[in-house]
Amino acid sequence: MRTGHIKTIALLGLAFAMAQGAKAQQTDTVKMSFKEAEKAFLDKNLSLLAQKYNVDAAQALVKQAKLWDNPNLSTDQNITDATKKYFDHSNGGGQVFVQLSQLIKTAGKRGKQIQIAQDGVQIQQAQFNDLMRNLRYNLLLDFTQVANLLDQRKVYQTEITSATNMVNAIEKSYQAGNNSLKDVIRLKALNFGLQNDLVEIDRQINELQSELKTLLAANETQFISPLITFNNSDTTLNAATLADQAKTLRGDYLANRYQLDQNQHNLALQKAMAVPDITIGGSYDQHSSYANNYVGLQISLPLPIFNRNQGNIKNAKLAAQSQEYTLQNNELQLKNDVYSAVNQYNLSQQLLSTKETDFYNKYDQLYNSMQKSFQQKQVGLQEFIDFFDTYRETKLKILQQQLNLQKAIADLNFAVGTTVVAPL
Repeated sequence: MRTGHIKTIALLGLAFAMAQGAKAQQTDTVKMSFKEAEKAFLDKNLSLLAQKYNVDAAQALVKQAKLWDNPNLSTDQNITDATKKYFDHSNGGGQVFVQLSQLIKTAGKRGKQIQIAQDGVQIQQAQFNDLMRNLRYNLLLDFTQVANLLDQRKVYQTEITSATNMVNAIEKSYQAGNNSLKDVIRLKALNFGLQNDLVEIDRQINELQSELKTLLAANETQFISPLITFNNSDTTLNAATLADQAKTLRGDYLANRYQLDQNQHNLALQKAMAVPDITIGGSYDQHSSYANNYVGLQISLPLPIFNRNQGNIKNAKLAAQSQEYTLQNNELQLKNDVYSAVNQYNLSQQLLSTKETDFYNKYDQLYNSMQKSFQQKQVGLQEFIDFFDTYRETKLKILQQQLNLQKAIADLNFAVGTTVVAPL
């Protein structure tokens, strides 16, 4: 039994050493606050840069919509004459016909097309802002989770150090016949569980580091170490006011609103398309008309008898009606998001009151006292292990509550679309 247990501990030690070695390879540790991370994110994030080109591309379409249609030039002339001379128009011979025409759009079609293109710019800008809002939210969550896991790691490292020292001490006592093998195995099992949990924490940190470095476009060999000052400030929030504010800031809501504007403008354009455009031009005919060197004025327009753009008008009208319901649903979701985020923030804030913080600090002092009492044999092994487990669970719950508050802040800022409460 003792040999098998030693093999198990040896395997765990090897796994733990490998995890520590992997972390040691991250020699390029970059310590940064969230403000510094946010600045790097805004400057370097490749998804934002890609979306920015979509905004620029939409602005180019506005420029295109403002351009006039090109005039149309056509000509007809003889290739040879009766004497077989090519393109000979001397001495009044040959025939030349030249026509120049320009399309004139009626019913304000050009202005309506420009407006639709401008709506497209607003939609792309709103989608850019929404992408930024989502990525910033992911950045804050990853940033705080890494910081939280590093704090959890410190708790486990502290307990592993204590457990290792106790294992060494109790093994010597066992060899001297003062403790049972059961006590040795119990402590080693405790240490085994702690080290196994620590390896899992390192795995989670590694995954989050990958996401963080992608968001910040950081070097793959860097290890980002968040600098966080936990501050539970008392903030009074008005959900109704924040919901109204969110309607002016959230990119997803604004994109739907601008889409409704564009659909309504497209309906106006399709109605205007039923009005015929006019083509005005002039022509010159050298010989084929009733008089030589004829110059004429041309005006043409299609007669709206069969095609009055009925299908496109109906399609645009239905699209606008559909978008109205989409926008109403988005507004309902927005309000629910804000009210839920405010409630969750208030609940998380209450869990971390000043009195509870004082209790957490005293609990650390009690841990040190219990450790000394165990070393002085004033406390039994079972009692100390029970307290050991309770201390770890309590510390982890403290960290989880702090993480929950930071997540509630992130959810609140995400729901409103701006920084309502400073996250860190």
